[in-house]
Amino acid sequence: MPNTPTLAAFDFDGTISTSDSLRAFVHGLVGQGRFATGALRSSPWLAGAWAGICDRGTAKAQFLSATIGGMQRRELEDAARHFATHELLEMIRPEMLDRVREHKRRAHRLVLVSASPSLYLNVWAAQAGFDAVLATELECIDDRFTGRLASPNCWGPQKVARLKQWLGDEERPATVYAYGDSRGDREMLAWADRPWLRGDDGALPPLPPHGADS
Repeated sequence: MPNTPTLAAFDFDGTISTSDSLRAFVHGLVGQGRFATGALRSSPWLAGAWAGICDRGTAKAQFLSATIGGMQRRELEDAARHFATHELLEMIRPEMLDRVREHKRRAHRLVLVSASPSLYLNVWAAQAGFDAVLATELECIDDRFTGRLASPNCWGPQKVARLKQWLGDEERPATVYAYGDSRGDREMLAWADRPWLRGDDGALPPLPPHGADS
């Protein structure tokens, strides 16, 4: 797409959404019993990730393998479309959707950068007007989810790596906005010219007058 001088990169979970979208998606797909069993089976890895002694991507893959591993791609895609157009809409913060639309009106490039799966984020982001989704990919072989990740978990340093990969040979945009809410967004916020961290930075700051940074 044509180069524009301003980029707005948004984290999703906790930043745009009010809670963890992956947990909600899996719970709705498999039900309470299988969700609880899968969480128990993967608890050593989940606890290790929480304590900082296990890679987050490994823990995520273990949880997904224990809950939705082996499911058909078509089943997952159908569930993702339903989730993105129903339950997920109820999790979106209105003020963040307004901010996305405000950037869009200024013709800024919009990128969703998330550790959650692109499986359902692609659906929601297309409807919201994003230009790209940089998220965690799930591995499917023979049209079934293997229980493994097809890409590194898009968290922390991976967010900046994915943004740079997406930009390719383009020059870094003249202005980069970034919106986050947690430790997993720290590197992306540090890379941006105009970072905003939920909680620490208070209410969303006003954007410059239209055309001032476009």
